[in-house]
Amino acid sequence: MKKILNILALLLIANFGAYAQLDRSVVPSPGPATKLNFGKSTKLELKNGLKVIVVENHKFPTIAYSLILDIDPIYEGDKAGYTSFAGDLMRSGTKTLSKSEIDERIDFIGGSLSTSSGGISAGSLKKHNDELLDLMCDVLYNPSFPEEELEKSKTQTLAGIKSNKDNMSAIESNVKKALLYGKESAYGEILTEETVNNITIEDCRNYHSTYFRPNVAHLIIIGDITVKEAKKIAKDRFGDWVAKDVPTHEFKYPAPIEKPTYAIANKDASTQAMVSVSYPVDLKIGAEDGTAASLMNQMLGGNSFSAKLISNLREDKGWTYGAYSSLSAGKYLGSFQASANVTVGVADSAFVEIAKEMENMINENVDEESLQLTKNLMAGSFGRSLENSSTIARFAYNIDKYNLPADYYETYMERLEAVTVDDVKATAKKYLKPENALYLAVGDVSVTRPLIEKLAGDNEVKEYDYYANEVKASESKGVSADLTATTVIQKYIDAIGGADALKAVKSIQATGETTMQGTKVTVSTAQLEPNKSSFSISVNEVEFMKQAYNGKEAKIYQNGKATVLPDEVAKGMAEDIVIFPELKYLNNDKVTLRDKLDKVDGKDVYVVSIDRGDKSEILYFDASTGLIVKKVTTSKDGSSTLTLHEYKEYDGVKLPSSYSQQIGPQTMDVTITEVVINGDIDESIFD
Repeated sequence: MKKILNILALLLIANFGAYAQLDRSVVPSPGPATKLNFGKSTKLELKNGLKVIVVENHKFPTIAYSLILDIDPIYEGDKAGYTSFAGDLMRSGTKTLSKSEIDERIDFIGGSLSTSSGGISAGSLKKHNDELLDLMCDVLYNPSFPEEELEKSKTQTLAGIKSNKDNMSAIESNVKKALLYGKESAYGEILTEETVNNITIEDCRNYHSTYFRPNVAHLIIIGDITVKEAKKIAKDRFGDWVAKDVPTHEFKYPAPIEKPTYAIANKDASTQAMVSVSYPVDLKIGAEDGTAASLMNQMLGGNSFSAKLISNLREDKGWTYGAYSSLSAGKYLGSFQASANVTVGVADSAFVEIAKEMENMINENVDEESLQLTKNLMAGSFGRSLENSSTIARFAYNIDKYNLPADYYETYMERLEAVTVDDVKATAKKYLKPENALYLAVGDVSVTRPLIEKLAGDNEVKEYDYYANEVKASESKGVSADLTATTVIQKYIDAIGGADALKAVKSIQATGETTMQGTKVTVSTAQLEPNKSSFSISVNEVEFMKQAYNGKEAKIYQNGKATVLPDEVAKGMAEDIVIFPELKYLNNDKVTLRDKLDKVDGKDVYVVSIDRGDKSEILYFDASTGLIVKKVTTSKDGSSTLTLHEYKEYDGVKLPSSYSQQIGPQTMDVTITEVVINGDIDESIFD
């Protein structure tokens, strides 16, 4: 083995030497464009209206089926989300098989089977074709829609909504689509707790029985199969599928954006801001200049360090790890977006630079070397995409649905190579509209608002929440001039028991419980002043992870194995061992009160900021009760949000009886089951 590795190393060195001798100042001439061959394609139609497309590919002994519904976008209204639930639940059981039995049978043949509101996909080795079709057809014709699976899906979705409220990408997506397309449209409506709770199992059944019909469907069969075999399968398996009139839905075209539109949305204490520039475009699937437009977009904001956005915002400015753009075609219209996660204090500057790069694409010629490099990257990406049978299925569907030439995708490389510098400039002028775009910044609005308002000039800047509801400026009430951070904190101290009661607490132990995907998780914390703490997580009563500080060193235990943490981590843990840190925040010049009220769950709150050097904290105090309802902590490692619920009294001190902890995209809802104040502590838990 060592000899083989040495030989490989020598070959690598030799190849590198040869490469180093090349004249890299000369761009290699492109070779002839490749015409691809996806396999022989044949189309037929059954009496029930099902359109069947067969793509023969005998290179591998596999077969894949894609059943695609051709239906209009549906505005779901007060049941937004029900079509997705219906599509997902089709695979959750049939009249004869449970979800687990379907999973077992698919796994046994090494196949795949997925369902959605738009159709069904399945694939396996050809020798398992009969078993695969048995399962696919059972799911298509006989879904049982188990009530318990719907409830499970709803619970998971509601948890996702809760988590997404603090996720910049989710906030940006909701606000963007609502402002571009309108919340009363299929493209702009928003999934909410109310719409999810409105969905019934009967809604799912009705969607399936109404829209899963052969007369609005394509069946694409790809793989090691002949047309004769495919015809027999189509007739035997799908010929008796009953056709039925399917409702149509009018697409509401969005109103054009006449001038730059500016919007902001809040992400508490975020050191980052997600900025996006977006708008609908008139770009249909199969457009004559579609390939040139796609290439132009790749040069502007593709996944390459040579792309203009990433070269500017990352390589030159150092504001972000990545900045990208997308230009997509659609059935009715397409869309454009350029976006980046940047340092919050440069959100306005990021907009300026994105617009500048768009203008440069419009007004300046790209260079030939960059053009050829982008062509090469796109050709490679296109070639890799063909490894997936779903890509071939989508191509076959598009050719039939949109009346494209039969060799439209096979000649893609030829069209790509034929794009010129002038073509790129022409598509930039046609599709890049920096003056007719939505400029949306999601981040800490206390930072972004003044920046974006200055950038917008005479244009109004509106703020929106997660549900894309406008946050009126009048809703943000000013704070009384005689109110200070100290008075707000003092009210909190008094509300939970008073300074004397808090100072008397020298130790506290708390146990809480939560569930993750049906598994019981126990969270245990302990603090012993002045310098000892412990935090552990147990799964099904077995300790999974523990972090402890014994006054001298910090350790983390995972699966019983201990690791000593760096001194700087231990120092940070030691600084946090204060059971009631609010006592230290009184009359502290590092603690400030925001001059306007904010809202948490619809209630007015006072906002207090604490500057702790390398760490900052924002506390939200209920203006009525004085209690802390939310904490946001930010450090160089990121931010976390703690939402506190239902204070209860424990030995003379009021503490939250439950809380939600969010770190990144993950949220953990914990119910406190036990609190012990000034009790006996086995100090070995801190070692």
